[in-house]
Amino acid sequence: MIERIDTGKRMSKIVKHNGTVYLCGQVGAGETVADQTRDCLGRIEALLAKAGSSPSHILQAIVWLADMADFDEMNAVWDAWVQKGDAPARACGEAKLARPELKVEIIITAALADS
Repeated sequence: MIERIDTGKRMSKIVKHNGTVYLCGQVGAGETVADQTRDCLGRIEALLAKAGSSPSHILQAIVWLADMADFDEMNAVWDAWVQKGDAPARACGEAKLARPELKVEIIITAALADS
């Protein structure tokens, strides 16, 4: 069974299938990469909780930066957020994001907490 949560015309914020949670790409508010990353991770935490999961159940993260020069700044926030032993498989690349003010977008795949 596929469960879609917060579904609009274009996408669902959360899709659950077979014990796995897929989140749509998350962006954050703020002026700096660090601010946007912190806000984005907070949104991810909220969506994972709504789906019945948590950051400790993240399987994979795909991080898109508008500029790879911001890699270290984003990683400083990421490294403080990820709990020891819970680091997911992760990729990071540079991409033109949906709006010019966006500096980071993160896509998450996680296991359900009861899986």
